[in-house]
Amino acid sequence: MNNVISQIKRLYESWAKEEAIQITPLAQSGSYRKYFRITGKEKTAIGVFNPDKNENAAFISFTKRFIKKELNVPRLYSHQLKNNIYLIEDLGDTTLYSLVEMEKGKISEKTLSYYKDTLSHLICFQLDGGKGLDYSVCYPRNKFDKQSIMWDLNYFKYYFLKLAKISFDEQKLEDDFNSFAKLLLEADTKYFMYRDFQSRNILVNNDQLYFIDYQGGRKGALQYDVASLLFQAKVNLTNEIRKKLLSHYLVELQKRVKISSKEFKKHYYNYILIRLLQTLGAYGFRGYFENKSHFLLSIPYALKNLQWLLENNHLPKKLPELNRVLASILENEELKILGIKSSDKKLKVTVNSFSYKEGIPKDFSGNGGGFVFDCRSLENPGRYTEYSNSTGLDENVIHFLKDRVDVKEFLDSVYSIVDESVKKYLQRDFKNLLINFGCTGGQHRSVYCAENLAKHLNKKFDVTVVINHTQLSKKDIL
Repeated sequence: MNNVISQIKRLYESWAKEEAIQITPLAQSGSYRKYFRITGKEKTAIGVFNPDKNENAAFISFTKRFIKKELNVPRLYSHQLKNNIYLIEDLGDTTLYSLVEMEKGKISEKTLSYYKDTLSHLICFQLDGGKGLDYSVCYPRNKFDKQSIMWDLNYFKYYFLKLAKISFDEQKLEDDFNSFAKLLLEADTKYFMYRDFQSRNILVNNDQLYFIDYQGGRKGALQYDVASLLFQAKVNLTNEIRKKLLSHYLVELQKRVKISSKEFKKHYYNYILIRLLQTLGAYGFRGYFENKSHFLLSIPYALKNLQWLLENNHLPKKLPELNRVLASILENEELKILGIKSSDKKLKVTVNSFSYKEGIPKDFSGNGGGFVFDCRSLENPGRYTEYSNSTGLDENVIHFLKDRVDVKEFLDSVYSIVDESVKKYLQRDFKNLLINFGCTGGQHRSVYCAENLAKHLNKKFDVTVVINHTQLSKKDIL
C-alpha cells in the first residue's frame, strides 16, 4: 500500500505542480477500490486505486463522455492506467445517504427535494448519457442481458442462500431463474443503466448533486436504477415517499419519452426483486464469506422490502421454487435475530444452540464472536430410543439432563464464566454478547443448556436475552 500511496503522490504533484502536503485514506465501501484525499497548499483531489483495470477503463471512458454531455460527475484530473490509479475532483464527504442517516428516518423536505433532483438527473444519465457512449468498454458485459441476470441470481444463490443455509431444489430454482430472466427482458433494455444508483454514490456539494461509481454501467431497463435508489435497503424509505418519488420520476420521464405509467410498472416490481436478490448476494458475500459482519446487519432492511413485495402481491407468478425460497428466507430464525435490537440502555445477549455438523453460528452483531461451549462431553439423550424424537425443550429430556451431576457442574461453570463477562460488558457499556452451545445434533444437550443459561441471565441481570435454536428452527421450516 505504501507503493500505491507513493504513486498517487507523484501523480498528484505532476498534475497540481505543487507538493502533496497530506494524503488521508478515506473509508472503504463494499468495493476493493481505495480512496485518498490529497491536499496541497492550493489544491485538493481524490486519488483512487483500483486493481481492476477493466473497471478503470470503463470509469475513465464514461467520465469523459458524461462531462461532454454536461452531466454532474467529478472532473477527471489525471490517470495512469498502467498503475491502476487516477485523480478526480474532490467534492467533499457529504452524500445523500449521510443526510438521510442524520435525519434518523424522518426525511426532511430539503432531502426529499434532493431525491427528486436525483431522479431528474437519472433520466439525463439514462437518455443522454447513453448516446454516443462507447459500450465496448463496459465490464463485465455491455448489456444487462440474460447472462448478466443469471450471474446476479447465482450470486444470490451461492453467496446468500448457501451461506445462510436456506434449502432449495437446485434444478427447480434454476428453471425459475431462467423464467424470471425472460420476464425481466420483456422490458425495453436500450437505455443507459447506471447499475449502482444509490444514495451513497450521490455527493451533495454547494447544494448541487454529483454522481460517482458508475463504472459498472451498461445498457439496460429504466426500471433497474429507479428500484436501486427507492428500495436501497438501509435507507428504508417509507412507502408513501417511494410512491411520491416514483410519480415524480414518471412525470419527468414522460416529458422526454413516450411511455405509460402502466407499462413502466408492469416490469418495475420484477426489477425491484432482481436488485434485492443481487443486494442479498452482496451482503452474503461480504458478511458470511469475507466475515465483514456489518454487512449482515443490513439484511433485515432488505428482508423488509422483500416482505413488502410479498404482502402487496408483487412477486412474479408461476415461479414456485423461487417463491418457496423467498418464503423460507422470511421465516428463517437466524435472519430474524439480525433485526432484533436491544434498547440503548441494555446489553443484548444472544444465546444459540447448534450442531457441530453444521458449524458454529456467526456473530451477526459485528462484535467479532463470543463464547462457544462444547456439550458433547455430557451424556446424550439422543442415543436412547425414548428420547430420539424429543428435544431439549421437552419434559422427558429436561428431566433426564436435570438429574445428572455432570450437567449441573457444567452449567455452574458456564454461569461463573458468563456472569463475569456480563458484569464487565455492563460496566463498559458494551451492546452485544454472543454465547453458543454446541452438541452433535444440536437438539438435546445444547438446547437444554441454552435454555437454562437464558433463564439464569434473565433472573440475574437486566439484559435483553435472545435465544435461537438453530437446528430446531430448521426442523420447523422443513
